[in-house]
Amino acid sequence: MTAHRVSTRILIGTAALALPFSLAVLAPSASADDMSGPFGSGCSSVPKDGAGSFGGMAKDPVATAASHNPDLSTLVSAVKQAGLVDTLNNAKDITVFAPTNEAFAKMPKADLDKVMNDKAQLTKILTYHVVGEKVTQDKLADGSFKTLEGGMLTTSGSGEKYKVNDSASIVCGDVQTSNATVHIIDTVLMPKS
Repeated sequence: MTAHRVSTRILIGTAALALPFSLAVLAPSASADDMSGPFGSGCSSVPKDGAGSFGGMAKDPVATAASHNPDLSTLVSAVKQAGLVDTLNNAKDITVFAPTNEAFAKMPKADLDKVMNDKAQLTKILTYHVVGEKVTQDKLADGSFKTLEGGMLTTSGSGEKYKVNDSASIVCGDVQTSNATVHIIDTVLMPKS
C-alpha cells in the first residue's frame, strides 16, 4: 500500500468521524425540555410579531409578557389586584397555567367580583396556577406538581391535547417568557378549600 493511499484513507476516516460532530455543533440544540415550541389550537390567535408575539413574550418576564396578550387581560388585572406582579416577574424557572378571559367569563359574575375583591382568596387562586419548576410539554402526559399555593395539580394527555386537573384544557402550551413557561388554559383552576 502506498503512502498516498494510507494518508487518503486516514483523511477520509477522520472526515467521517468529524462530520457528525460538526453537524451536531451546527444544528440548533434541542433537548427533551425544548420539544417543538408552542403547541395547541389557541396558539393561532397569538400575534406574529410585536410584544405579544412568541418572540416578544420570550424577552419579558411572565407578568409583563401576559400584559401584552389581549386574551389574558382578566388574568393580568387579577395579578395586579393581588399584588403579584413583582413576585411573578422576579421568580425563576416557574410555570404558569394562565386562564384566558373566556375562562374567567365561565365563572358567575357575582363569584368573580367577590374573588376579585378578596385579596387573600384571589392570591390563593392565582398562586394555585403557578408551579415552582419548569413544566414543559414532555412532562404533561402524566404529571403531578406542587403549586405555590401549596396544593397539587395534575396534568394528563398526549400530542397537543392536555388537561389540567381533568377540567381545564391547555389551548396554547409551552409559551416561553424570560423567566417562565406558560400554558394557556380554558378554565380557572380552583384550589381545594
